[in-house]
Amino acid sequence: MTDKTSAATSAGRMPPHAACADEVLRTQGVLAHLGLDAAAATERLRRHGPNTLPQPPRRGPLARFMLQFHNVLIYVLLVAGVITALLGHLIDSGVIFGVVLINAVIGFIQEGKAERALDAIRNMLSLRAQVLRDGRRLDIAADRLVPGDIVFLASGDKVPADLRLIEVRGLRVEEAALTGESVAVDKSVEPVAAQAALGDRRCMAYSGTLVVHGQATGVVVATGAHTEIGRISAMLGEVDTLTTPLLRQMAAFGRLLTVGILAVAALTFAFGTLVRGYTAAEMFLAAVGLAVAVIPEGLPAIMTITLAIGVQAMARRNAIVRRLPAVETLGSVTVICSDKTGTLTRNEMTVEQVICADQVFAVSGVGYAPHGGFTLDGSEVNVAAHSLLVEVARCAVLCNDAALQCDGDDWRVVGDPTEGALLTLARKAGLEEDFEREAAPRTDVIPFESEHRFMATLNHDHHGRGMLYLKGAPERVLGLCALQRGRHGDVALDRAHWDAALHAAAAEGLRLLALAVREGEDGLKTLTFADVERGGFTLLAVLGLSDPPREEAIRAVARCRSAGIQVKMITGDHVATAQAIGERLGLAAEVQAISGAQIEQMDDDALQRIVADTAIFARASPEHKLRLVRALQARGEVVAMTGDGVNDAPALKRADVGVAMGRNGTEAAKEAAEMVLADDNFASVAAAVEEGRTVYDNLRKAIAFILPTNVGQGGILFAAVALGMTLPITPAQILWVNMITAVTLALALAFEAPERDIMARPPRDPAEPLLSGFLVWRVLFVGLLLVGGGLGMFVWEIGQGASEAFARTAAVNALMVGEAFYLFNVRSFAGSILNREGFFGNRYVLIAIALMLACQAAFTYLPAMQTLFGTAALDVAAWTRILGFGVLTLLLVEAEKALIKNLNHRRKAGHTRTTP
Repeated sequence: MTDKTSAATSAGRMPPHAACADEVLRTQGVLAHLGLDAAAATERLRRHGPNTLPQPPRRGPLARFMLQFHNVLIYVLLVAGVITALLGHLIDSGVIFGVVLINAVIGFIQEGKAERALDAIRNMLSLRAQVLRDGRRLDIAADRLVPGDIVFLASGDKVPADLRLIEVRGLRVEEAALTGESVAVDKSVEPVAAQAALGDRRCMAYSGTLVVHGQATGVVVATGAHTEIGRISAMLGEVDTLTTPLLRQMAAFGRLLTVGILAVAALTFAFGTLVRGYTAAEMFLAAVGLAVAVIPEGLPAIMTITLAIGVQAMARRNAIVRRLPAVETLGSVTVICSDKTGTLTRNEMTVEQVICADQVFAVSGVGYAPHGGFTLDGSEVNVAAHSLLVEVARCAVLCNDAALQCDGDDWRVVGDPTEGALLTLARKAGLEEDFEREAAPRTDVIPFESEHRFMATLNHDHHGRGMLYLKGAPERVLGLCALQRGRHGDVALDRAHWDAALHAAAAEGLRLLALAVREGEDGLKTLTFADVERGGFTLLAVLGLSDPPREEAIRAVARCRSAGIQVKMITGDHVATAQAIGERLGLAAEVQAISGAQIEQMDDDALQRIVADTAIFARASPEHKLRLVRALQARGEVVAMTGDGVNDAPALKRADVGVAMGRNGTEAAKEAAEMVLADDNFASVAAAVEEGRTVYDNLRKAIAFILPTNVGQGGILFAAVALGMTLPITPAQILWVNMITAVTLALALAFEAPERDIMARPPRDPAEPLLSGFLVWRVLFVGLLLVGGGLGMFVWEIGQGASEAFARTAAVNALMVGEAFYLFNVRSFAGSILNREGFFGNRYVLIAIALMLACQAAFTYLPAMQTLFGTAALDVAAWTRILGFGVLTLLLVEAEKALIKNLNHRRKAGHTRTTP
């Protein structure tokens, strides 16, 4: 036997799905009845390598761990820790270094998402295979397969390599993991066009897919990395993971903060030594104290805690987050690209129409649960009054190999999903399958085979009457029918009528299945193809089936669109099916679907133009999905991508937020995603977006709260140096204020509920900086208020003859009380909080203030704290002044809100008047 094969199709050679089976066998140099000999198999294994996916190069654990520290904000924190240690505050330094270390450990543990995704794909490959070698059938390890091997498949097998089928018997293969096709695909041996999409290559069985029915023999045409699943694996390894908008913003914020801190510290040092005549040693300590004051060392901890609380909130809404920053990224999503099957739809086939000769019955209820009924022209019908419906239901039960199982409220099908839908239809019509099968037991059967495109059963009742039931593709069944059954009995088949009815149903995206019967077969005991082919059947009905959209998904799509978020459906299904589902989901006013073949014809620029205005993409391959995500990102969109199959993994990894299905998703999809849906429901994506927006709001509120504290402390020190005063706050007291602010007050903002208009706003601009112009103003405004209060309190107490310790204690408490009142303000950026909800709407705010007051009481009155921080006990008069400053801060910020709101209202009104 000559060895002249190649695992991959060579340049100019016809691909195996486009060549006839005999030609593929000749190309592979193998005889179908003998298989490879041992020598040829060994040589091919040496040349092509084992039938496994290659291991990618990986960074060592030390390199992965050290890279966790490669972040500007981490550098700032490390500098803060070093400075704090130099000042002798080892406990505070230890806290800062602890925060950095914890962040690094979390990042290290969650690093390597791509490696785990590749591992998960490898685990999908079959472990064993039945092959023909030297004329003998053998069971071998699947990794020993080589191109040219003859492989046998049976129901329940996982396809071990890419096979060109050479013989099939009723073969159906579940290919959803590769193609997204929601229903098992019927296979045949006839070649297809070279340009046929993956889901249309009926003569191929691909590695990692599952045989759900029938048997087949195929010849291996690709192994390992050359298979379709291997190609997706390689693509996944090449996809870069994008950083999240929050991390990009925090990096920019960290750089800006670093430059600002160094500039202010240097300016302070120069001014003090050159203008005020301080010694270099004195000014170095002052500059260090200023740097410590300005660095918000509690911010990373607050950010992590806020994200973690968001993770818990999402988990309660069936969205499990695998990477913390993804929580916030959901809040900035502008486009959601969703798989169809199981996410937007139920992934449960449902009969929606019963098309009879002179009536069309609509069927209510979705999924396999037998809840629903029949309507005719919008009116409920009594099944008993329509004998034809009963006959249709009986045929659906008897010409059927599936079974329905119920576990509580959860109904599922054992067997083919389409046959499960027929059993549900029969139950809606009042029939029980066990009773019907006992009343008319099956005598013989011709199973469904793709070559014949029908299934037939011979049944006899207990009186000996024989009925031949038939179900299959409408064009095939209609060709065997002479009559049609209607309200007034049997009449000659009207083929023109049925062609029009079938065309109309197909245009609605329905899958069609015809049911027919031939009575009077009392003497027939065995069933052959000749018995069926002689025709003479009576057509009962054509059923229109679909995988219907989830009701909650329809509402969620509408909610997302009202929030300014585009929803795009990317599916492996046919264009007509995708378009019909898209119309029912309300994806666009005029739904237009683009096919994968059309995407193939577009360059990247053209795709970027078309992707903005198209909501549905059908017959999409893994490359198409990846290109669509990249095209949207090139337009500046923040993209969330949902999926469940291996074919979705590259796009899930590339998207800003990858969302995998928890119930029916493959492990490869879950490992490539940042978030997993516990209920496989699109509505949970919309809920997660709301939580993400809430998290981002709360992060901004925390920043708007923490930074004024740092500005206030830094401003007090800078003003003291500029005025030549004694420092109103010591570095140790600064660290105390920062710690208490972060641990108590700022933490309460992580528990803020979403504001009422959160899903009525458009998505935020991903290019918008974390510190927007408004936020910078608010930070400076409140920071200057705190400077005035703290510095003013110090100057007042010194002027009244108080000691430095007393004055500094008053200044620190003025800062803390001012922040406590400002905490109420920051609960809403624009809305007034001068109401019951504003003061009592978040119990954690009240708890945090109580904790802060307890800490300040210890700071002020405990002898040990007085020794450690240089504080002194305050009297009632001092506390009265401090409380007055806090109330003044609250009222001034509320006045600023009202003024800005009024100015914005006037600006909008003026714009409206001048707009033509």
